[in-house]
Amino acid sequence: QVHLVESGGGLVQPGGSLRLSCAVSGISFSVYRMAWHRQTPGRERELVARITSPGNTVYTDSVKGRFAISRDNTKKTVYLQMNSLKPEDTATYYCNAELGSANYWGQGTQVTVSS
Repeated sequence: QVHLVESGGGLVQPGGSLRLSCAVSGISFSVYRMAWHRQTPGRERELVARITSPGNTVYTDSVKGRFAISRDNTKKTVYLQMNSLKPEDTATYYCNAELGSANYWGQGTQVTVSS
């Protein structure tokens, strides 16, 4: 069975930082393209950041320069370092693993940015 388990969400003040983790099991992690998406009520899920198997990264414009995605293939874990957080970053963040037609999601972790 495939499992993606996110952790690290929580409540943080504007300007603060959080580091999300996604521990993966049940797949050959190193060959999968990994990503973080986020969603708020009433809106479509959007891509935040993606990292390929070789380590190439893509970010949505609103997080460039503030967020960093990374992966540790030995630990089968993908991370999202989030700095300079803004209230508009508030969302449920989902981990995603993709390889061809295979597409797996975690259960999500809530990030709330508020004073």
